[in-house]
Amino acid sequence: MPLPENEQPLSEDERRILLEIEQQLIESDPELARAATPSRRSGYNPWTLRLSALCFVGGAAFMIATIGVHYLLAFLGFLVMFGAALSFERGLRELGRSSWEHLADSVGSAGLRDYIGNAGERMRGHFEDESADEDEDRS
Repeated sequence: MPLPENEQPLSEDERRILLEIEQQLIESDPELARAATPSRRSGYNPWTLRLSALCFVGGAAFMIATIGVHYLLAFLGFLVMFGAALSFERGLRELGRSSWEHLADSVGSAGLRDYIGNAGERMRGHFEDESADEDEDRS
C-alpha cells in the first residue's frame, strides 16, 4: 500500500525509539499497555454463533414436530439443541473477555441496568415537558 505524498515511512532509528517507548510502557504500566493493545481474537468467527443459534431453533422445531411421532426422534432434536447450545457457549468464550469489557465500557460506568432503568424516567420527563408546553400554549 503506497504512502500518501506528504507522508514518509519511519526510519530504522525512529522504529527503534518507538519500540523502546513501547517496552517502557509495558514495564511501567502493564494494565494500560494491555488496554491500549488491540485484542486478537483467535478462532472467533461470528458465523459460528449464528449457525449455532439457527441449529438450536431448528432442533427445537424438530423436537416439537416429532414429539407426537416417537420420543426417540424428539430426543434427537433435543441432542441437536444441546450441541448447538454448547457450540454457542464456546463461541461466546472465544469472543473473549476484552470484547465483553468493551461492551460494558460502551454502556458506561452506570451499567446496563441503570441505563435501561432510567429509560422510563427519561420518557416521563420528555412527556412532562411536552404537556407543560401545551399548557402554556393554551393559556
